[in-house]
Amino acid sequence: MADQFDLVVLGGGTGGYSAALRAAELGMSVSLVERGKVGGTCLHQGCIPTKALLHAAEVYDTARDGERFGIKAADVTFDWDTVQTYKTGVVDRMYKGLQGLLKHRKVEVIEATGELRSPTTISADGRELTAKKIVLATGSKPKMIPGLELGERIITSDQALVSDRVPKSAIVLGAGSVGVEFASVWASFGAEVTVVEMLPGLVPLEDADLGKELARAFKKRNIRALTGAKLEEAQPGEKSVTATVTTDGKTETLEAELLLVAVGRGPVTEGSRLEAAGIKMDRGFITVDGSCQTSVPGVYAVGDCIPTPQLAHVAFAEGMLAAEHAAGKDPAPINYDAIPRCTYCVPEVAAVGLTEAQAKERGHDVVAKTVSLGAIGKAVILGEGGFCKIVAAKDGPILGVHFIGPRVTELVAEAMLAVGWEAVPEDVAALIHPHPTLTESFGEAALAMAGRALHTA
Repeated sequence: MADQFDLVVLGGGTGGYSAALRAAELGMSVSLVERGKVGGTCLHQGCIPTKALLHAAEVYDTARDGERFGIKAADVTFDWDTVQTYKTGVVDRMYKGLQGLLKHRKVEVIEATGELRSPTTISADGRELTAKKIVLATGSKPKMIPGLELGERIITSDQALVSDRVPKSAIVLGAGSVGVEFASVWASFGAEVTVVEMLPGLVPLEDADLGKELARAFKKRNIRALTGAKLEEAQPGEKSVTATVTTDGKTETLEAELLLVAVGRGPVTEGSRLEAAGIKMDRGFITVDGSCQTSVPGVYAVGDCIPTPQLAHVAFAEGMLAAEHAAGKDPAPINYDAIPRCTYCVPEVAAVGLTEAQAKERGHDVVAKTVSLGAIGKAVILGEGGFCKIVAAKDGPILGVHFIGPRVTELVAEAMLAVGWEAVPEDVAALIHPHPTLTESFGEAALAMAGRALHTA
């Protein structure tokens, strides 16, 4: 006889477990089917372990650079095994916490490969689960370039995270967040890195000014960036990989110990029989409405398997939204224009809302103001540069805010509120920001846009 639940969630990543936790909080009986470890890509192969490596790299950079602040530390070295142990310890601690939270909320976690059998049935390694509502949260996996094969010399972020060494040299294919973050980590630990990006700039989904500033910063760090560049072929050898790249009509050959393929992630939906169950798809993604409900009533989909920004915090929001709708609530739809985006390379990049180009494409009469962090006392103390750029409608609300510099991923939340609540620059300019802090960059940019600049010309 089938096990019966109010809600069955297929996939235990950020979207899946947030749906399970919220549904349980609302009094529903919940089962969560996950073939690996709950926490998914974010906890085990993405957000958490990469940021742990980035923090270790930051500590190493700070120690080596201490002399300019009067701190002399002789013979600063690193031990990669210990770095990996630290990273694994962070992941393990969070994994145990998540397991305990699911248990506390009385979510039944089933370790099995699940498959949708009908709009009300999930098969979990032969165990049949029936549910009033179902949430699909099958996640994503790294994309590969046709013609390239994974191996010792050609890898994705999954292999890079568990590598037993820092490569002496690396080619990073793709300058999105994954690519520039690994480029940053490896460069900090001494690797010779070349980033190859087909689009015109680094972090190509962000405002063009951020990509230009990041390219300048990478050049200072001896990270070579080839933009507008096409990979023609890559040939792995016994000790290295050779890549042929064309840039502006000129072809050159690159050689490195590793080639990291970081060209994005694709949905895990292939072979899942979803279309046979009546669920509409688009290029491998599951299509959903504003409540994250699929074309089949009562079946929802969240996270990386739907065509929305592939960010953990987006999956959290979608999981909660789906659970609330499944529970009979009437939750507000997600405003995807107000989703913060963070990239944790050095320097950090963070943004929310529209880029200047996007704002113009949508027909806005755009005004923009950029404030250099060179005018901000705390940034000068830290010895790092960057800027804050506000994009707004003329005589209207703030449409986007774009940061590059130290710790800016911690600044973007305030900008998110301004964009989400459609604040005008004068609203933000009237608020007093603490001094000396990096948050003054947003306040100063708003003051400048309101015609009241204090520390900038």
